[in-house]
Amino acid sequence: MKRPPRFAISSAAIDGAVALVGGAELHHLRDVMRLLAGAEVALFDEHGAQYAGRIRSFQARHAVIEIAAAPRTPAESTAGLILAAAVIKGPRMDFLVEKAAELGAAELWPVLCARGVVREVGGERLARWRRLATAAAKQSLAPRAAEVRAPVAMRDLIRRPNGGRLCVVLSAGAPALGAVLREARARALLLLCGPEGGLTREELAAARAAGFLPAGLGARRLRSETAALAALSIAAGALDEVGGED
Repeated sequence: MKRPPRFAISSAAIDGAVALVGGAELHHLRDVMRLLAGAEVALFDEHGAQYAGRIRSFQARHAVIEIAAAPRTPAESTAGLILAAAVIKGPRMDFLVEKAAELGAAELWPVLCARGVVREVGGERLARWRRLATAAAKQSLAPRAAEVRAPVAMRDLIRRPNGGRLCVVLSAGAPALGAVLREARARALLLLCGPEGGLTREELAAARAAGFLPAGLGARRLRSETAALAALSIAAGALDEVGGED
């Protein structure tokens, strides 16, 4: 059975049994997909609530959606998974954001590192990453879009409260990531991945002093986006395994 198309919505745009879809999502619904009144749609908000609905009508700035049933919030084993990844140049970072969202990252923290080529991220680029995360959530049937935070310097990242998460930093020659995660049996994780060339000795030392456990991905030298996505996939699988024990 074909699934209805999915659209992201703010919880603030829902009033009882009616939802208003506007902005870029309205453009996608009306102008790209060319849906008409009466078409079935699926909605999801920033909290992971899922809604089934039907288009009632179109107005100038939004589509009016009749919500057909009470919202549901599916369990998500990777809800506590944060990827903190060094910012890389051009479309490779776009690719990283999109695939990280598909693989289940709840949040993505772009990190500015000493060896990173990118020193500053403009508002337009950050907005693009957020659009990519939303599109990836729609495509992958994720309960909600990954939250893409504003870029953070490495020194500030390691000072942030971690909310009780296990903090892991990728480091060449360290114990295998899978083994580290299996031993820790963590239910929430912050995964820190550096740029090509890796984090500096000073950055690694500061991360370890802040409580980050070092973990590796084997002997191959990987591009930064490949390493981040490989690590994220391993981490998501580990969280699924722990969540399945409940």
